Amino acid sequence: MIGEEITMEARFNYISNTVAAKFAKALNAAGAVVTQSTLPAPTQELVKIRASQINGCAMCTDMHTKDAEHAGESSVRLNLVAVWREAKVFTEAERAALELTEQGTRIADAAGGVTDEAWANASKHYDDDQIAALVSLIALINTYNRINVILQQPAGDYQPGQWG
Repeated sequence: MIGEEITMEARFNYISNTVAAKFAKALNAAGAVVTQSTLPAPTQELVKIRASQINGCAMCTDMHTKDAEHAGESSVRLNLVAVWREAKVFTEAERAALELTEQGTRIADAAGGVTDEAWANASKHYDDDQIAALVSLIALINTYNRINVILQQPAGDYQPGQWG
């Protein structure tokens, strides 16, 4: 029916569980290290959005798209993240980060994992600390995506800044 709201609930309340809450706290601490790095904030959001799209994580896609928009990211760029290769709105550095994100997220799809070419291209645009932050961010968002996909965490009602 048109206009009918769908109600969905996660399989498990992750935050109310003691073990899960401790794990989430550690993940959030790791995330703070990346957030405070010199890796540009817009690049961080693009990476989180692209990995979340690939992994089919509705919650993270919702959250990071809204956070990026709230931080001033344009709707044009947000709408083109999934097709970044054909879009002219991303810098060469952002494109290198998105390529590394895709290859680092789809490691099971490529027998060789991340290519030397993707690594060299990212290394051209980012210093060692930024590369460390980028690799850490790719690993971190993939972890969050997997938790949310396993739990079937619903999406759509996130408000920017809701989680701090």
